[in-house]
Amino acid sequence: MLNNYLTVKGEGSGELIIQKSRFIGYVKRVETEEDAKAFIQQIKKKHYDATHNCSAYIIGEHDQIQKAHDDGEPSGTAGVPILNVLKQKELKDTVVVITRYFGGIKLGAGGLIRAYSNATSEALATTGIVKRQLMRTMTVTADYTLLGKLENELRASTYQIQHIDYVENVHLHVYVEEGKEQSFTDWMINLTNSQVEITQGDVSYMEELMQ
Repeated sequence: MLNNYLTVKGEGSGELIIQKSRFIGYVKRVETEEDAKAFIQQIKKKHYDATHNCSAYIIGEHDQIQKAHDDGEPSGTAGVPILNVLKQKELKDTVVVITRYFGGIKLGAGGLIRAYSNATSEALATTGIVKRQLMRTMTVTADYTLLGKLENELRASTYQIQHIDYVENVHLHVYVEEGKEQSFTDWMINLTNSQVEITQGDVSYMEELMQ
């Protein structure tokens, strides 16, 4: 599993009018090529009357699967520009379909490349991009006399409290970036003069919306 990576928030769309042509961009997070193809077919069915439904997707931890389709536009003027935007933004597990309704003005190769690139960027901006960070849940078990100090220090730090269990002893469950477990443990031990017990839990991805 990657420590962190960028992808789209979920599913969304955006629209631009360029030289009277209507460009509607559709974006979705996908994990398999089958899901990407199904989404493309869904948009093609929705916009069966469009001039073109051009698409691209990039899937896999190491971008193993990359495909681009011009759908009748001149070769290299639609699918590849869409894919290039995904690469430039370093996105993973993302499919984009740009639907075009021709407005009567030909854009030329350079104009088409710019149009499909801009439509892709617009759709991504309206959908939202997130950073997925691999986090491990660390559980800090302590006496209640330490609760105030621990909670204050944690809330003032970069760590995030997942939840607190109030049982015989207090259990603070904290999200810690994968790979930084030891530094967190050392900090907790120093902070409490070794009066806490720390255990490692499961790892999962947390998402942060990028500006």
